[in-house]
Amino acid sequence: MNGNKVKILIIRFSSIGDIVLTSPVVRCLKEQVEGDVEIHYITKKIYKSVIEHNPHISKIHTIEKSTNEIVDELQKEQFDYIVDLHKNLRSKRVIKSLKCISFTFDKVNYQKWLLTTFKINKLPNIHIVDRYMKAVKVLGIENDNKGLEYFIADNEKVDFSELPLTHQKGYIAFAIGAQHATKRLPTNKIISICKKMNQPVVLLGGKEDGGIANEIQAAVGEMIYNACGKYSINQSASLVQQSKSLITHDTGLMHIGVALGVNIVSVWGNTIPAFGMYPYYSKNPEKYVIVENNNLKCRPCSKLGYDKCPKGHFKCMEEIDEAEILKALPVIN
Repeated sequence: MNGNKVKILIIRFSSIGDIVLTSPVVRCLKEQVEGDVEIHYITKKIYKSVIEHNPHISKIHTIEKSTNEIVDELQKEQFDYIVDLHKNLRSKRVIKSLKCISFTFDKVNYQKWLLTTFKINKLPNIHIVDRYMKAVKVLGIENDNKGLEYFIADNEKVDFSELPLTHQKGYIAFAIGAQHATKRLPTNKIISICKKMNQPVVLLGGKEDGGIANEIQAAVGEMIYNACGKYSINQSASLVQQSKSLITHDTGLMHIGVALGVNIVSVWGNTIPAFGMYPYYSKNPEKYVIVENNNLKCRPCSKLGYDKCPKGHFKCMEEIDEAEILKALPVIN
C-alpha cells in the first residue's frame, strides 16, 4: 500500500442492473476500509452514466470491447486490491495483468444450471448483493444494510412541467423493456393492464421499445405518455424516482427504482426471483410485490432469457394474473 492510501479497483462491465447492485460494496469499501480509500471502477463505456455521479467512486475506467484498451492505464494506478464482481474471462485478464490481491464472488452458475436443466433446486437463499458482500468480507467489510444507491445530477432531473398535463399530478411508471423477450409481458397484456388501471402511465424503455410503446399508446389513449427512447438513463431514473409506483420486469430500471426508494411491482417471466436478483429491499419488504406464475413445470427455462418461449406457449407471461399487478398499485387522484 502507498503510505496511508488504499487503491481498490472494482470490476463490473455490464449491465445497468448488475452495476447498480454493486453500489453497497462500493459504499462499504469507501467507508469501512482504513486509510485514504480511493475507489476505481471499470465498466463498459455505454454504462458509465450509471455510476458517474457516485460520490464514493474516485475514478471510472471504461472499455468499448476489450480490456486491452485500458490495461496500460490500469497498471500505472498500482492498485492494492481488485474486487471482481463480474467474474468472466475479461475480468480474469485484468487481474492477471495487474498482479495484485483480488477477491471475487460465487456466481452459483452450477446451481442455476441444475435448476433450469433438471429442475433440481440447490440455489442458496441469498441475494446477489449479499454474495457480492461476501467477496470483501476478508477485508473486514460488513454489510451496512443501507441498501442500493443511485445518484442523479440536478441537470438530469426531469421537471414535471415537461410532462403532459394529464401526468403532472402523478403517474405510474411502467418499464416495458427487458433484455430478452421471455422476460417481457406481451404487448396485449400491457395494454390490458393499462386500460384496467385507468391512471396516468409513463412508459419507460430504450429506443428499441418505441414501436411497442406507440402501439400501447394508440390502444390506451391519453393516459399513456411514451417516454421510451426520449430520455437518457439518468433522466429515466428521474422519472422513476418521481413516480407513485413502478411496474417493471426483471431489468435494470427495477434495481434503479429500489435504489431510489420507489414502490415496485416486479413481474417475472422465464427467470425467477430465487436466482437472487429480486428487489433488494432487505429492511423494507413491504415496498415491493413479486408477480409470477408458479404453476408451470417448465419454469425457469433459462438463467437469462430467450427471443421466444422454447415451448411455444409463453404461459409464464401470458397467464400472469393482471389483478395481482393492479391491486398492488396506488390510486392517483
